[in-house]
Amino acid sequence: MAAEIQPKPLTRKPILLQRVEGSQEVVNMAVIVPKEEGVISVSEDRTIRVWLKRDSGQYWPSIYHAMPSPCSCMSFNPETRRLSIGLDNGTISEFILSEDYNKMTPVKNYQAHQSRVTMILFVLELEWVLSTGQDKQFAWHCSESGQRLGGYRTSAVASGLQFDVETRHVFIGDHSGQVTILKLEQENCTLVTTFRGHTGGVTALCWDPVQRVLFSGSSDHSVIMWDIGGRKGTAIELQGHNDKVQALSYAQHTRQLISCGGDGGIVVWNMDVERQETPEWLDSDSCQKCDQPFFWNFKQMWDSKKIGLRQHHCRKCGKAVCGKCSSKRSSIPLMGFEFEVRVCDSCHEAITDEERAPTATFHDSKHNIVHVHFDETRGWLLTSGTDKVIKLWDMTPVVS
Repeated sequence: MAAEIQPKPLTRKPILLQRVEGSQEVVNMAVIVPKEEGVISVSEDRTIRVWLKRDSGQYWPSIYHAMPSPCSCMSFNPETRRLSIGLDNGTISEFILSEDYNKMTPVKNYQAHQSRVTMILFVLELEWVLSTGQDKQFAWHCSESGQRLGGYRTSAVASGLQFDVETRHVFIGDHSGQVTILKLEQENCTLVTTFRGHTGGVTALCWDPVQRVLFSGSSDHSVIMWDIGGRKGTAIELQGHNDKVQALSYAQHTRQLISCGGDGGIVVWNMDVERQETPEWLDSDSCQKCDQPFFWNFKQMWDSKKIGLRQHHCRKCGKAVCGKCSSKRSSIPLMGFEFEVRVCDSCHEAITDEERAPTATFHDSKHNIVHVHFDETRGWLLTSGTDKVIKLWDMTPVVS
């Protein structure tokens, strides 16, 4: 008698729709053209390309434009079809794309920075172009006149830039791990605050203007959610990558965060749950569970005639514990620990199966991601990688 075949559970994962290839160097940034089967990309090979889907099902360039310097970043506004390009030589070049995306008309160039432009944002409501550069300068220009309106020197090279139109706050993340918030006026800016939470440099920022939450990704493999609007100073850490976090995108309608890493990992986080802050690590000269001295506590070692032990910390309660009292591992998803981490034995017993339920899904893009763009209306995700390839994904199986 044949054994009964049990159906395998369906695994929900992104569906690869298309590979767009042809760039000679890394594609530093790319965006999906809204309401069109198209992609705009800028590359280290100095090219701007507009790729449109042909009858064959393949994407081919309808525009191929060579710039005088490598293209480091871009900002595209679909309403006006204005394309702002940041260059390696510090210049910002602006173009207007035709309605059929087959022609690109130059508008203006202006020298925004003394060296490579690292990030650029076009703000239609204020007609501003915001930018950061390797010269450690944040600057904003009038997009109509090209006139520089103001600037601010950052503590390190900036690698993340976000803007809130309602409050005119700009968020700048830099390589030192610091996030700076500035309040912009027409011709001046004031420093609101700075904060740190990462042990590595900030690599990406993402702003949710509805919940008023800022997400920062870092080379320390983590993402931090900063509650800006709540004014409580809450910072929630998310640990789900094995390599540096390269890019972030947020789906507002489902409250899901998409983070992508240098290892090719795509992580989709459910942010519509009540998350908990990780505790501060407590200081102690002996284990806070069994009172065994740590190896630097010579007095207690001498008095008790015991060998000093190495100090560890429980990720759940923050207590300083020895290895014997923290021999267990557990995931704590509501604290952002999707992987198993060290916990003390008593916390391990207290964590329920419900508390171990994952709040994120993990997927492999099979290329080292440098940039992402999410089209929320279609549920498509664009990833560009160090392999010079652009991939288009249908994310509706996992972002819904």
